[in-house]
Amino acid sequence: MFLGAQTRAEEASPPNIYSGDFWTRSTLTGDWWGARHILAEKGITFDLSWTQVGQGVVSGGKDEGWKYGGRGDLTINVDTQKLGLWPGGFFTVEVEGNYTKSVNDKTGALMPVNTNQIFPMPTGENLNVPNVSFTQFFSPYAGVALGKLATLTSTSGDMNEFAHGKGDTQFMNTAFNINPVTLLTVPYSTLGAGLIVLPTKDAQAAIVNFFVLQTNGQANTSGFGDLHSNQLTFSGEARVRTSFFGLTGHQLIGGGYSNSDFTSLDQDLRFIIENRTLEKQKGSWNFYYNFDQYLYEPNKGSGQGLGIFGRFGVSDGNPNPMHFFFSVGVGGKGIIPGRPLDRFGIGYYYIDVGDLKFRTILGTESFLRDEHGFEAFYNFALTPWMQLTPDIQVIRPAQKEVITIGQGPILGLPRITGRENVHTATVLGLRLQLVF
Repeated sequence: MFLGAQTRAEEASPPNIYSGDFWTRSTLTGDWWGARHILAEKGITFDLSWTQVGQGVVSGGKDEGWKYGGRGDLTINVDTQKLGLWPGGFFTVEVEGNYTKSVNDKTGALMPVNTNQIFPMPTGENLNVPNVSFTQFFSPYAGVALGKLATLTSTSGDMNEFAHGKGDTQFMNTAFNINPVTLLTVPYSTLGAGLIVLPTKDAQAAIVNFFVLQTNGQANTSGFGDLHSNQLTFSGEARVRTSFFGLTGHQLIGGGYSNSDFTSLDQDLRFIIENRTLEKQKGSWNFYYNFDQYLYEPNKGSGQGLGIFGRFGVSDGNPNPMHFFFSVGVGGKGIIPGRPLDRFGIGYYYIDVGDLKFRTILGTESFLRDEHGFEAFYNFALTPWMQLTPDIQVIRPAQKEVITIGQGPILGLPRITGRENVHTATVLGLRLQLVF
């Protein structure tokens, strides 16, 4: 949100990006007979998209099968200066909904293979308002933000040129869209407030932020009812643009800590029986880093070219199940002559998993293993507002077995009555996005 907001503030007279004929304009519905561009000049923009995904586990995983789902997103931005009110103010409201189901629960992987379907909530059919926020810059160098924040965009959200977002236009697997070591402590939609610093006045060149967030926030609640619980996440991030070899790149570093109580990965049956609850672990921390670097950039700053990216993360390992993480890959846009809007990406990720253990008088059961996966996609821009993306993923999931629990002979205590191995999953998908 801040990168886009600052850019809009610096445009004295934005070009009419909505003009053009049906096949060449940026959005399906166009300029609304001139009203859309007039509103944009006054600081009011409407961004509406609809993404559909058909995806199937064709081999391995927990269960084979196909699913279809979709997500719609409407974001309204208001620039108070352009509206003729006061300088430096930006309001953002986002309405988001998804429908039907995904194959995320069929692979046995920690990482969702369909990021698009976990927003605004990962289960069920949802229509929520994940972002109602206000940002105020007091100078070209600093500002504050507060409200119900959609952290993937409101706090810059581990931004990366080739691997970022909600699974709409680039990679579909969550491991390539955000560093997963942050997911335990930083909810997607939550109450929060923070400081934004622009060291050079240019948000594209460098941005630093620090936020205090509600750890237990969700997209389907306001969050005010849980403020008394004092479950807080402290998160900071800095991103800077580089120019190695005369080519555009970025370096990002961040970290966070939550004081909340989380379920421990190491559970003792005796503790559960005596206390009638799962054992808790106090607090969780993480550090992360990412980079992107163009290797071929015909027109600097255009967003077109070929480059590499990488992410690295570390956490406490308990209660956070993701102890170490890295992903690397290649991405590009517009490198095929005559196809300036097409994108592609190839990536690999690895998660060192803190193993979930369940200790009983009969021994210790271990449920998880390290996870790694591969993804490749090609995003065909059929028009500027319609993009079709075939996708393939191959994942060795963290879940080792599907375990059936039954009643045991000793005091009726639960015991494992069945096991089935979870094998490497191959997932095929086809995504269609329309921008209205």
